[in-house]
Amino acid sequence: MEEIVDARGLACPQPVILAKKALEQHTRIVVYVDNAAAMENIRRLGAHLKCAVTIDKKDDGIYHIHLSRGPGDLALPEASDEAFAQETCQSARSGPLVVAIASETMGRGNDELGGILIKAFIHTLLQIDALPERIIFYNTGVKLTAQGSDVLDDLKRLADAGVEILVCGTCVNYFGLSGLIGVGTVSNMFEIAGTMAAAGRLITP
Repeated sequence: MEEIVDARGLACPQPVILAKKALEQHTRIVVYVDNAAAMENIRRLGAHLKCAVTIDKKDDGIYHIHLSRGPGDLALPEASDEAFAQETCQSARSGPLVVAIASETMGRGNDELGGILIKAFIHTLLQIDALPERIIFYNTGVKLTAQGSDVLDDLKRLADAGVEILVCGTCVNYFGLSGLIGVGTVSNMFEIAGTMAAAGRLITP
């Protein structure tokens, strides 16, 4: 029987603290959280404590995170619960790099210059050591992923390198681009919001 830890509605570091305390008393627990950031923090806690971790995402958006350990396997940190949890949350915040592009231009002012800048920005992403985990396109930014876009080849190279590209479906429909997206996955606001919430670093050029 798993011990249930209901951490819905709690901000970091509380879910991590509650999960760690439960693991001190039980070898199997399930933690309920209602956002992707908390889920990632609990996952990292389990990995740190060498627990087996499985995650179920329910239809209502609640994550059920199952953690189990063998008797005596829990290597408790010497730091206090609060300090350890803050460190775990901080590690998560320094985690996945996500780029969110909301426009077909970069910056405000001259649109022609902005078009040059966004093209240079996307091309430069290919040159950095740590590629983003995901790139999100929304509003007029979705036009950059459409067939005929000046940056389509670079985006395809990023996708081939393992970068996941999410394209706002509502925006695609609004601009009449259905069937014309040349790269990435046409996504929804639930996935986009969850990706932003779980990002350790979120860049919006």
